[in-house]
Amino acid sequence: MKIAISYPPLESNKGIPLLAQNRQFQWFKVPTYIYPMIPAYAATMLRMEGYRIIWDDGIAEEKTYKQWLKDIERKNPDIIVIETKTPVIKRHWRIINEVKEILPDTKIVLVGDHVSALPEESFHFSKVDYVLTGGDYDFLLVNLVKYLNGEVRQLEPGIYYREDNKVRSTGKFQLNHDLNQLPFIDRDLTKWWLYAYKNGNFKRTPGTYTMVGRDCWWRKGGGCTFCSWTILYPSFRVRKPELLVEEIEILVEKYKMKEVFDDTGTFPIGSWLRRFCKLMIEHGLNEKIYFSCNMRFGALTKEDYMLMKKAGFRMLLFGLESANQKTLDKLNKGITVQDIIRECKWASEVGLEPHITIMVGYPWETREDILRTFLLAKKLFEKGWATTLQATIVIPYPGTKLYQEALENGWFRINPQDYEKYDMKEPVLKTPDMEPEEIMEMCDSMYKLFLTPKYMIIHLKRIKMYEDIKWTIKGVLKVLGHIKDFMPKRKK
Repeated sequence: MKIAISYPPLESNKGIPLLAQNRQFQWFKVPTYIYPMIPAYAATMLRMEGYRIIWDDGIAEEKTYKQWLKDIERKNPDIIVIETKTPVIKRHWRIINEVKEILPDTKIVLVGDHVSALPEESFHFSKVDYVLTGGDYDFLLVNLVKYLNGEVRQLEPGIYYREDNKVRSTGKFQLNHDLNQLPFIDRDLTKWWLYAYKNGNFKRTPGTYTMVGRDCWWRKGGGCTFCSWTILYPSFRVRKPELLVEEIEILVEKYKMKEVFDDTGTFPIGSWLRRFCKLMIEHGLNEKIYFSCNMRFGALTKEDYMLMKKAGFRMLLFGLESANQKTLDKLNKGITVQDIIRECKWASEVGLEPHITIMVGYPWETREDILRTFLLAKKLFEKGWATTLQATIVIPYPGTKLYQEALENGWFRINPQDYEKYDMKEPVLKTPDMEPEEIMEMCDSMYKLFLTPKYMIIHLKRIKMYEDIKWTIKGVLKVLGHIKDFMPKRKK
């Protein structure tokens, strides 16, 4: 049996789609390619079971759609797996129907947060054969393939399918798989080089990703209300720190990786983190690579940051989201504005590089509220307490608590089923006293903080070696790309 794990090209004048990370979706003028970790695990496990795998990332390989379609017809896989997301789900429905015309016997499988939230929808609008729900779709795909091949008799919970012209399911998905049993990803099979260089997260290349946990340990009250990964991972699990260190050693020795970014929603803390840091130091990996990860404010002490720096950590990606406490509380962030300021300061003081993510366009925030967030970002930049930032439009993905609130409170300024508008090119939620163009302007203003004299002086002082110069040039191009991302709507 031949299985294609595929990302069909999605051609658009909006840019290149950031799809493989499956969190916030955005079109980029300057492309960045994120390693699709769960599909990569699926490909590896299926290969180990003896199946033929086609790693078919048409986006990262920069194929045209016609070229991709011709290739997929020629390869004629028995199964095609596509990871999807709300803004492109309708495109994927059209692609599925087109593929079914030329390969009617090929089974097509959809995975991702959108189809986990609305699993039956895709059966009504496309000829999809299976939908795998929840975040363990690597395990579920192995089960499905073995079932179709007659090797197992029962499908695991979380799988939707057609039977007698009706949509049926095996029940609610269960996150009961042991992550410690996962193999290390077959990096050659999954074409590691596609994601090793064109990526804004890496200061040194080649770089790659790991994913030691699924997804975020902050689950009090159900987690952050806007986070689409709460749909996939309502509970948190993590592998042993020893396994991550062993994986990093392989990446360094076999693939000569110079930087690793762990894409766990929030990297583990407490005794797990301290054990991992000590192992990195004992194995000398802190001298061989940079290590970066997603992190939360309000979780670490300054001593933790000092240990992380010693262990080889470089960038920490923090969700700042807003400088307004009422917004942080509404989002169920579980942090305070003072946590943000204090921990950015601590992390920067020990030599780490905090990256902050900000969202604008909350349906309860006024112009004054957004200005407060802008001023906090400006302060963090001018103090040197934040190194980089990302600003995006608030998007309430189906299945999240924020989406349900938006429906109940009439916050949508669009038809909620106009999914293609969930692409951060325009606000989809009403705001008290700002027009969509003004929201876009605020995103633009956030990125222009990189161009202020104070920030540039601080950044120039950080340049110590040639790689810092290359990183700066790459950063300038990305900032200009982001500014361009938010320009079209303002000009209309």
